[in-house]
Amino acid sequence: MKKALIIGIDDYPTYPLKGCVNDATEVCQLLKRNADGSPNFSVRLMTSKNTHVSCAALSQAISELFRGAAGTVVLYFAGHGIINPETNAGYIVSADGGKGAWGVSLSEILGLANDAHPRIASSVIILDSCHSGFAGEVTGLNNSQASFIGTGVTILTACHRDGTAQESQGRGVFTDILLDGLRGSCSDVVGNITPAALYSHVDQTLGPWEQRPIYKANVQTFITLRQVAPKIPFEVLRRLPEYFPERAHVFRLDPSYEPDRQNFPADKRYMPIDEDHVRIFKELQKCNRHGLIIPVNEEHMYYAALNSTGCKLTPLGAHYRKLAEMGRI
Repeated sequence: MKKALIIGIDDYPTYPLKGCVNDATEVCQLLKRNADGSPNFSVRLMTSKNTHVSCAALSQAISELFRGAAGTVVLYFAGHGIINPETNAGYIVSADGGKGAWGVSLSEILGLANDAHPRIASSVIILDSCHSGFAGEVTGLNNSQASFIGTGVTILTACHRDGTAQESQGRGVFTDILLDGLRGSCSDVVGNITPAALYSHVDQTLGPWEQRPIYKANVQTFITLRQVAPKIPFEVLRRLPEYFPERAHVFRLDPSYEPDRQNFPADKRYMPIDEDHVRIFKELQKCNRHGLIIPVNEEHMYYAALNSTGCKLTPLGAHYRKLAEMGRI
């Protein structure tokens, strides 16, 4: 069972925002279903467009998220965040938040997530708010900060503890990149989208002069937030041990694998074409496009066939060959 609480607040009495409701709504739509339309998370959406996200309502909804048993839960929040300088405590701010009652503290959220394990195998907290990188920190001796994240907890934030989360053209800068990743830009070869991949996608997209995302995790199991179409069909991946009996094996190619003879030299242009070889070559080329295979002594697979060299596995290809060999694909 997978469930998610998605929160977006634009309507603050002072300093209203413009992109949080849009961001939360789209995150909700993407997490509800995988790319093939199959059910994914059971989602509850709370936005200031449809309800008054008061401090009490926010606290109650987050508490309910971490009750009961589940495989994975996701908490996504887009809105204001603050660190109270008097208490050195971080908060996500409710629509009615103010001095003395800002909203829900980050330490409370983390405590709920930490205490939920093992009833909840994996808890993923995604925060698009200022100072959100404070999540996971606890005050230690001499007011120093240390990270305390319980088993199964992952935190992905828009910025570090002293940073601000920016908006641009009606979107949160962080969530706009996050959404691109959830649509499939950071999926692995078999179509899985993980929190770590989302962080890498955001981190690479934001430059050194922009807000810097934070990723913290204490996980023991593989977490998939969404699935999209695999880049290489599963049946092709399962054939890797057939094409490469050993990790270092070179699959020999020759002109019979390449049906396009337009650029072949005259003495090779009329060599016979083997249709079964052509089928295999198309699969190998697909693996090459996604970094699993490289040609031997040639820049392109086309010339590896033309000049009868071959192709071999990359380290990534060897990994998927091993998974196929172990029956895990």
